[in-house]
Amino acid sequence: MSTTAITVPADSTVGGHRAQGWRIVAALAVTQTVGYGTLYYAYAVLLRPIAATLGASTTAVTGALTASVLAGAILAIPVGRWLDRHGGRALMTVGSLTATALLLAWSQVHTIGQLYAVMIGIGVTGAMVLYEPAFAVIVSWFTPDRRSTALLAVTIVAGFASTIFLPLTGILVEHLDWRGALLVLATIHGLLTVPLHTLVIRRTPRSPVASDAPSDQSARAAMRDARFWILAVTFIAHGAATSTMAVHLVGYLTSRGHPPTFAATTAGLLGVLSVTGRLVLTGARRRVRVTTIVAVIFAVQAVAVLAMPLLAGTRSGAVISVIGFGLGFGVASLATPALLANRYGTTAYASIAGRLAAPVTIAKATAPLAAAALLHTTGDYPLLLAPSSPPAAASPPPACAPAGDAVGGG
Repeated sequence: MSTTAITVPADSTVGGHRAQGWRIVAALAVTQTVGYGTLYYAYAVLLRPIAATLGASTTAVTGALTASVLAGAILAIPVGRWLDRHGGRALMTVGSLTATALLLAWSQVHTIGQLYAVMIGIGVTGAMVLYEPAFAVIVSWFTPDRRSTALLAVTIVAGFASTIFLPLTGILVEHLDWRGALLVLATIHGLLTVPLHTLVIRRTPRSPVASDAPSDQSARAAMRDARFWILAVTFIAHGAATSTMAVHLVGYLTSRGHPPTFAATTAGLLGVLSVTGRLVLTGARRRVRVTTIVAVIFAVQAVAVLAMPLLAGTRSGAVISVIGFGLGFGVASLATPALLANRYGTTAYASIAGRLAAPVTIAKATAPLAAAALLHTTGDYPLLLAPSSPPAAASPPPACAPAGDAVGGG
């Protein structure tokens, strides 16, 4: 079944002046950095203090983050439908206000049940304010020749969310305890994201051609396209692999005999490499089709994973294999908007993207847990990270510790 790609570009006649589009990019770069930093990355620092205060295990507290991610996945489809019909301004403003209130509520939880309730709410608001709605706004504003640059700008800036908010949260916890830290993070989130989403985000006025093709009809047509499901299977598998690698890489390298400091430093390359991969994709797409670039990068990742059991026993081999895998670590976040918009246009972009994001996010959230369960059962790492010899005793990291693009952020 063929689909008709209806694109509504933004230029001086459709969607306002280019300057407004770049103001939106600048605003979203800030809000995505703050959003991921406060709603997601801070959890890694807060996890153990919260567990100690609530008298709960770190596994139980980590499970709240998993519940949060899954809640966001469930909301991806209705949020996408809303974005196509109403734009992002109201949705992202309400989401920012609600997320700020939930951060304040988080600082006051006293039971594990209350923590889960708050984190599920944060997952819902994350679906309203983080990458998926931000990308939908950008896709609607920019023509294909400028869209990749706009998306790259947002993702590169947001890539520093962990760099900024992990140490910041640590300092706040040290001086104010975790409850005080959350009060400060809530203040930062509210003061920056709410006004930027309210005052800067605008919807591109649609042309008459676009209004003749309802987003629901276009989304249903995409669902009947076999190529959509090929993309879905590809990105689900890629998301599961990257999230598993991100969560278990430190434990795996440690099991191969490397010191924890080296293992953590090497795993930290994934963040830098995610930016490198995005730059490669954006630069190369001027000469090569996006599908070709993505296929090559994913193939390099597969080779790196297959070679890891042979190479990871030495420091140089471990670094080489991590570099090979890391080049594709952040590619999906840029490739997905490009592939969907090029294939299906922008009229129903958010609805179609939501239908893709839901299963991909679920795979990212659950794959590390499945790997951890297999590790607990067998005493060995799954095939994806399998060592060539039985591993030494090592404690893997929490099953769903924050891991950047493992769940789509940063």
